[in-house]
Amino acid sequence: MGLNLSGLQVAKELDMNRGDVQAMIQQLRQGVVDRRPPVALSGEVECDEVYVVAGHKGHPEAVK
Repeated sequence: MGLNLSGLQVAKELDMNRGDVQAMIQQLRQGVVDRRPPVALSGEVECDEVYVVAGHKGHPEAVK
């Protein structure tokens, strides 16, 4: 995975079925996710504001 190869490239290199390689890659990725330490925020946390006007392209007067 560290070599940044596609599933097809790995399958060819290991002479394996593409579906088997895809399953193997998914298991490896899930293992990485499962072992990540939980994120713990501490101290002061900031959140920037976001201005979104969906569908009106910058015309807030059109939004009721």
